[in-house]
Amino acid sequence: MTELRHRWCTAFAQLRDGEDWPPGGRMRTEGLMEAFRLLSPGSESELLTAMDACHYEVFGVTLADRFGEDWQAFYPFPQIPVVMTRAPVYPSTPD
Repeated sequence: MTELRHRWCTAFAQLRDGEDWPPGGRMRTEGLMEAFRLLSPGSESELLTAMDACHYEVFGVTLADRFGEDWQAFYPFPQIPVVMTRAPVYPSTPD
């Protein structure tokens, strides 16, 4: 659980700062969440609560505040709600 908290908080801080979180790191973290759930039945709510606490620590709002009460309909367990800042786009031609 300590490793998961570290990964979530680090990832959320990177996203907050406008950085990317590579898909490999996200997928490994989601795999770790799934393994934790399999080794500790009934821990899904514990994991989601801990991830929400990391999100609140970094962003100052809960996952439900940011994505809506039904956020898990879009991000079912073990998916992590990762929303990166939109990159600025500058036209390369006058068209």
